[in-house]
Amino acid sequence: MVQSSLKRQTAQGKDLCYSVIIPAYNEEAFLPETLADLLLAMETVPYPGEIIVVDNNSTDKTAEVALKYGATIVPEPFRQIAKARNSGARAANGAFLVFLDADTNLPPALLNQALTLLANGTCCGGGTVLNFDSQLPFLAARLVKLWNWISKTNKLAAGSFIFCLAQCFFAIGGFDEKIYAGEEIFLSRRMKSWGEKHKLVFAILEEHPVITSGRKFHWYSSMQIALLLLLFTVFPFALRSRKLCRFWYTRPAK
Repeated sequence: MVQSSLKRQTAQGKDLCYSVIIPAYNEEAFLPETLADLLLAMETVPYPGEIIVVDNNSTDKTAEVALKYGATIVPEPFRQIAKARNSGARAANGAFLVFLDADTNLPPALLNQALTLLANGTCCGGGTVLNFDSQLPFLAARLVKLWNWISKTNKLAAGSFIFCLAQCFFAIGGFDEKIYAGEEIFLSRRMKSWGEKHKLVFAILEEHPVITSGRKFHWYSSMQIALLLLLFTVFPFALRSRKLCRFWYTRPAK
């Protein structure tokens, strides 16, 4: 299945095996390190790839930074994480898609493992457990530990790193644009279902976690975050409200 997809791309003049898609809103501070580490990781894998940065209506130098590192810029004026990721996927040339957050460092071994799983025809997609770039408050650290357990047990990918077959992604309709947060959970469930029908696994990798920014855990109290997660667990329809999902869209004034 995967090999035939790659052959079709070659016949169409598209020789890119994978596309890394990074949604970004005002990420000029974090993006340089993310892209520098990503380029180093891409040099270590035996597959050709591209970088797509979706400029989600930034007002800073996000696009300039991305261009400096050789990324393709895709503008998406509507501020929504799911829509930004979908816009990047539509512009991608790869048979494999990798979604990476703008504040997340991707270990070379993780990129290689993910692409190898997709290429060998046994996996439709997956994610990884999380590490953070700073020491988190006590309760926040416990929440992260709980999430990693839930992720591994229920095969749910965190949004900071998701990999998948493009064929699978488009077959299930991509990220749900009706919601403003948690879109990776719904995507994971639909990918698992698609994978089961095609005898492919959805894998959560543990050996080489991504390292992502813990800034939100320092912007907001652990209790605020815990109560917010509880709200969305009990009332998932609240994810359709941009106002209730402002945790993902607003930043404290400097």
